[in-house]
Amino acid sequence: MGFFDKIKNKLGIGGVKVELKVPGQVEKASGVISGTVILTTKSDQEIKEIEIKVLEEYTTGRGDDKKTKTFTLGSVKMSDVFPIKTGETKEVPFTVNFEILKSNNDELAEKGGALGTLGKLGKFASNEKSAYFVEADVDVAAAALDPSDKKEIRMV
Repeated sequence: MGFFDKIKNKLGIGGVKVELKVPGQVEKASGVISGTVILTTKSDQEIKEIEIKVLEEYTTGRGDDKKTKTFTLGSVKMSDVFPIKTGETKEVPFTVNFEILKSNNDELAEKGGALGTLGKLGKFASNEKSAYFVEADVDVAAAALDPSDKKEIRMV
């Protein structure tokens, strides 16, 4: 392996590419999401670990007062070390259990009646919004910058 090949591997150039295949929408009540991580490479590599996370990006406020927090709703690590050869494609199935977090306004809104109305008004006033994502991080032995992929999903 030449000097430039080593540098390219460290930077993840021409190395492992990650693609997530997940459903477009998932039921909140199910508490589970299944999918596949597709790995391809242009050079021989060794995969040390794959981590799949279900994330919520919770945003409140408007304009300059806008704040975003990211919460991990569930994750799974697969620590099976395996090689992947040049031009090879590997599909790794996964299942992640998750638990939805609720804000105070969400809990009030679910109660219904006067408290439900108060919760809905609170959500509207603070402009609460949540976006949900599935993220795959792949730990490649030769790379300093590990590849990843992130897909948005709808929770219904």
